[in-house]
Amino acid sequence: MPDQISKLQKLISQITLELSNTPITKELSETLTTTFPPEGELFQDIQTLCKTGMSEGWLGKYEAGGLRYGRVIKRSPETHDFSVDVVLMKDVKGPYHVHPTGEIDMVFPLDETANFDGQGLGWKVYSPGSGHYPTVRNGEAIVLYLLPNGEIDFTKPN
Repeated sequence: MPDQISKLQKLISQITLELSNTPITKELSETLTTTFPPEGELFQDIQTLCKTGMSEGWLGKYEAGGLRYGRVIKRSPETHDFSVDVVLMKDVKGPYHVHPTGEIDMVFPLDETANFDGQGLGWKVYSPGSGHYPTVRNGEAIVLYLLPNGEIDFTKPN
């Protein structure tokens, strides 16, 4: 579905343009919620594409450990050097990883009570150098990861 991925890239690039010169801190989630609110058209359009992509199979092409996942868009000038990964999770703890340059997540619960690392519908931001076991509780959710420079490190915690 190259047309759908191209459409997703155009939508995401509106967000990554705003992020391109912004420090990635925990507080960034508040800014994103104001600038791109979960009830807003852009957020909703991305959520709809992700739900459609998972149901049609052009997103989440890989499966392991109870996760459907995949890098949908590699970092490029069009996405201001952010890559885009999309993961479908249901009551599962994913593999530990570190964010060398940070991670910005859009959380799309498929069940009203589902949350990703404590976040329901909305934004979750991890600062550069942080790490975690990505976890969805209380149902099923799709998480879209924006990774600066496409960087993620699946090293085990110390």
